[in-house]
Amino acid sequence: MRHGKKVNHLGRQTAHRKAMLANMACSLIEHKRINTTVAKAKALKQFVEPMITKSKEDTTHNRRIVMARLRQKDVVAELFRDVAAKVADRPGGYTRIIKLGNRLGDNADMAMIELVDYNEIYNADKAKKKTTRRSRRGGSKPAAVAPVETKASNEEE
Repeated sequence: MRHGKKVNHLGRQTAHRKAMLANMACSLIEHKRINTTVAKAKALKQFVEPMITKSKEDTTHNRRIVMARLRQKDVVAELFRDVAAKVADRPGGYTRIIKLGNRLGDNADMAMIELVDYNEIYNADKAKKKTTRRSRRGGSKPAAVAPVETKASNEEE
């Protein structure tokens, strides 16, 4: 049974896996899209999305947390400067995994992982969606109120 085993070890020791994910995250932030295997892309998504969320609030504490995991000063600066400004209004889901097929040499499933807000092809035809939020406290309901008043006024006559 594999209860509670969330981490995909990717066939590597812990230090090698952490270093590989840090390097892949730096490449993703620097180039905005990279090609890799599907398993590594899914592991990278879990690794990099919390750091993008931390970059939205530029504090010394958040910079130190991200720097401890990424280990490249210029990439951390770009993450907090450019990427955070671009994803500021997005509530999550900063990356997209697109499956590309199989690699010729060993038939491994390949995928492209990219930052969602940097893909102009997908974002060109979609207009800016207005976000509306309904409150749960029960706001005004004009459609339901009108028939009830009419019915009450008919009974009085």
